[in-house]
Amino acid sequence: MTRLFRLLIACFAVASVATPARSQISFTTAVDLALKNSPRVKMAEADVARARASLEEAKDVYIPTIGAASSAGGYSYGFPLGTPTVFQLSAQSLVFSFSQRDYLRSASSGLKAAMLTLRDVRDQVAEDAALTYLSLDRAQQQRAALAQEAAHASRLVNIVNDRLEGGQDTAMELTKARRTSVQIRLQSLQTDDEVASFADHLANLIGLPGTPIAVVSDSIPALPSNSSTPSSSDTAGVQAAFASARSKREQAFGDARYTLRPQISLGAQYSRFSTYNNNYVQYYPGIQNQPNAFGFEFAISVPLLDMGRRAKARQSAAEAIHLEQEAAYDRDQISEGRLKLQHSSVELAARADLASLDRDIAQQQLEVILVQAASGSSSAPLVTPKDEESARIQERQRYVEMLDADFQLRESKIQLLRQTGELDDWLNSAAAASLTVAKP
Repeated sequence: MTRLFRLLIACFAVASVATPARSQISFTTAVDLALKNSPRVKMAEADVARARASLEEAKDVYIPTIGAASSAGGYSYGFPLGTPTVFQLSAQSLVFSFSQRDYLRSASSGLKAAMLTLRDVRDQVAEDAALTYLSLDRAQQQRAALAQEAAHASRLVNIVNDRLEGGQDTAMELTKARRTSVQIRLQSLQTDDEVASFADHLANLIGLPGTPIAVVSDSIPALPSNSSTPSSSDTAGVQAAFASARSKREQAFGDARYTLRPQISLGAQYSRFSTYNNNYVQYYPGIQNQPNAFGFEFAISVPLLDMGRRAKARQSAAEAIHLEQEAAYDRDQISEGRLKLQHSSVELAARADLASLDRDIAQQQLEVILVQAASGSSSAPLVTPKDEESARIQERQRYVEMLDADFQLRESKIQLLRQTGELDDWLNSAAAASLTVAKP
């Protein structure tokens, strides 16, 4: 008995290890994990950090650069080749430049473009995670419905086969029943592929590759109804493109105004001379009484000719024009797509209502057939098992079609929310609602 008990425990442990646990994850958690683990979001955040550092670099030219040096460790003989110092401190900074103001505005626009790009990337990742979650939920529900439909189709084939043997049906009816069964099996195989594909993509998005994912249908928040007129505001991606164009334009202004304009810089230096490891005293006797030296510089320079910077100004101006036109083109394309989505959402809502009504009709027809089959009244039409299974198959098929229509409507609404810049607000309200529900 002890050996048998140990064997049962070992078998249970092996089965537990061999069977992977399916992780159940809510809608808002999936979107949050996707935003936290997305490589695209992390790259956009790195771009924001780089743009912020570039802006700080443009500002820091007005802060003195301080350096220290020493040549006390060396030795010289004969006429001094340089100024021997125990240590030396120097500071240098820019006071005024016509071009630097343009460079500051360019860096500021670059930072704004990077932040807008980050927002656009986050919206894209959130949209991808939301649609993948909805797709997986729809596919899983369809797979369950198709499994029931396949069972009814298999029973229908057996019933028609028995009727054929009894002379109550034709071979054509059996072929039709078999065709229905094969068609449902093919649809089930396609749905299984969709479930596997969506689950794998969602697992990669949330940073858990290879983990079986199960969705929670009740956690999906309701989508807001679409407004009658689409918003005319630019998306974050279009705003980022225009900000990048402004950055290049300011860069071109700065390069164009570099020559023939004064630049003012400030410098200071302190040195402590060395007299013990060189012959400097022999040539400059006064250094014995004053080994310290301090200098102050207020310099004004005017660049007269810089062909390279002129060429760079033309290059930046051309890039600015290209980015401006590209942003305008993207804005027109997004505006047209937004209007199409607005119209298609209305049509998809009507299709979803129609599919729901078709499913209700099929459900009601099934209920009528079940009532007639249970009553056994002679006045009611004769209901055969074949009619019952056919009605069940039709009801399940209408249910699958209703799931497709509902998903297409929700997909269109989510895409429209992203293009109108309201996706983040909807996700935040959904997360707040889920936290409120979770409180005891």
